[in-house]
Amino acid sequence: MNPSCARCGKIVYPTEKVNCLDKFWHKACFHCEICKMTLNMKNYKGYDKKPYCSAHYPKQSFTTVADTPENLRLKQQSELQSQIRYKEDFEKNKGKGFSVVADTPELQRIKKTQDQISNIKYHEDFEKSRMGSVSMDAGDEGGRRGSEDGAVFRRTPSESGPPHLPPVGSSAYQHQRQPQQQQPKYGYPEPVTPVTTQHTAPAGGGKRFRAVYDYNAADEDEVSFQDGDTIINVQQIDEGWMYGTVERTGDTGMLPANYVEAI
Repeated sequence: MNPSCARCGKIVYPTEKVNCLDKFWHKACFHCEICKMTLNMKNYKGYDKKPYCSAHYPKQSFTTVADTPENLRLKQQSELQSQIRYKEDFEKNKGKGFSVVADTPELQRIKKTQDQISNIKYHEDFEKSRMGSVSMDAGDEGGRRGSEDGAVFRRTPSESGPPHLPPVGSSAYQHQRQPQQQQPKYGYPEPVTPVTTQHTAPAGGGKRFRAVYDYNAADEDEVSFQDGDTIINVQQIDEGWMYGTVERTGDTGMLPANYVEAI
């Protein structure tokens, strides 16, 4: 049995039947409720089981609710319940790991930029710390070369084992070779007295020492020797330095006291 048309109420035959919105229509009767434009299955929009065109489709409007004391109380109660539920879910899922974020091209670009910024920041901090340590080491070495009377500026060997000395041509070595100038008292520069590096052997007999480390002379008034060499006519200059002659080479000059031991 053929159904009736939802618009005109007449019988709809299969050749002209349109089945839409849970109803049957004639093709000519399937039109917009407002402008009567004939519609098809591709351009219609249904609202309340009635066909409309795009221009006359009913637009839904939202109702504004007044902020009455009761509504404010309900809103506050809903927020409290949401916070409680969030804390419960957080405690329940704590320690179970993080959700996996899709590795999109945008996220890859952001990650690459952050890695580059971190790498640049790391190198800047590393260079600053390295330059600071080099300047501190050079200042310490230059301070150790100054004697108490201000006549000769010489480094003090360490008490245990050979000290780590900079190369002769390095900037740290040149810094060690330069005497420290005293600041003028009233803002006027004072003349600097040239420092002499000539040393003469103290009078009197000397002792015999044996070298326990290899040492290469860093100044013109120093002597070089090897482990096991015998040093004769040794005289104590101060706590860190001595004056003597290497028996193997015949060279005479200054030598560090912690590089030799008494025979």
